Amino acid sequence: MAASTNSFLIGNQTQIPSLKPKSISQSFIHFTKPNTINLTTRTTSISIRCASTTVGSEQRVFNFAAGPAALPENVLLKAQSDLYNWRGSGMSVMEMSHRGKEFLSIIQKAESDLRQLLEIPSEYSVLFLQGGATTQFAALPLNLCKSDDSVDYIVTGSWGDKAFKEAKKYCNPKVIWSGKSEKYTKVPSFDGLEQTSHAKYLHICANETIHGVEFKDYPVVKNPDGILIADMSSNFCSKPVDVSKFGVIYAGAQKNVGPSGVTIVIIRKDLIGNARDITPVMLDYKIHDENSSLYNTPPCFGIYMCGLVFDDLLEQGGLKEVEKKNQRKAMLLYNAIDESRGFFRCPVEKSVRSLMNVPFTLEKSELEAEFIKEAAKEKMVQLKGHRSVGGMRASIYNAMPLAGVEKLVAFMKDFQARHA
Repeated sequence: MAASTNSFLIGNQTQIPSLKPKSISQSFIHFTKPNTINLTTRTTSISIRCASTTVGSEQRVFNFAAGPAALPENVLLKAQSDLYNWRGSGMSVMEMSHRGKEFLSIIQKAESDLRQLLEIPSEYSVLFLQGGATTQFAALPLNLCKSDDSVDYIVTGSWGDKAFKEAKKYCNPKVIWSGKSEKYTKVPSFDGLEQTSHAKYLHICANETIHGVEFKDYPVVKNPDGILIADMSSNFCSKPVDVSKFGVIYAGAQKNVGPSGVTIVIIRKDLIGNARDITPVMLDYKIHDENSSLYNTPPCFGIYMCGLVFDDLLEQGGLKEVEKKNQRKAMLLYNAIDESRGFFRCPVEKSVRSLMNVPFTLEKSELEAEFIKEAAKEKMVQLKGHRSVGGMRASIYNAMPLAGVEKLVAFMKDFQARHA
């Protein structure tokens, strides 16, 4: 059968290692690509020949979704090249046994690279779990305290509020500060916080995905026996973090480090092993720690993808370099909002604006639907704000290239010129 040739364009500003032409099988796709991408251009082409079907040739969009979010294009291409036959094993990662040597090498390297990225101390365990960060809202009190124990929550947005409400089923939580009355636009001063003296832990959501509020520093727990816990789902691995300040850090992967289906828990080892008798086996940290996250079948392909992302972040120079890129992108977008003379508005207090999730509204709210519609035509998608907030939201996680933010800013200025 004669092969038809199509190509699709990929926006990228970094070099992607060469993929040699590789025959998967007679009826599968063959890939060829240039050795590098020209850093002065935004697109390069990859030729795809398919022996049996026609492959689309549309350019990839700039995906501003809050999650599942964009993944690095070089990571996607690497996964694509390995999909059918991982490193000559004769299997896809999706087919191999989670207890086989092949997958063991994948999960062990993923953990090792994450430890290197975050400089995780040896006295902490790393767990690859399932159920999303939301499942940890229940797992934390079940593992760390008794039913009558007191715990504190700082609520800076919807996710902190959800975590508090779930904890009410299992212990005695107290909201020691809430930003709800001010529509979740700020973070409190730590000096004025009245913490419960005997609280087992203080819980924060380090970055509120919906409201775009991010902790730039972290409170200190006043109870000498208490610990700080952070939901870092939407800013995980976006910047360096001193893990030793926390008892537990947890995060859903689908924002910054992988596809949906993987939840990462970093927990100090001395906190493991105190789960209540009623704790479901799948929520018991001890079970997962003793079995190296392999008590049951884990989300194997998702963990593999996380591992590719960790490797990519290391190749970029680590989280200090990643943070610089994220700061540059965020500054570009926030400046465009602030310099629009009120046409665009961001409600969040400037000192705690998120580097990851940028909510904004239009002075003329009736134009917001048109803004989202026109942006989609320009291949900038998922800019609609969360249903509970409205307006727009641009999630600019690690994988969002600078070119995507530059294009959005250019579109915003053009839209303002036409509608101001």
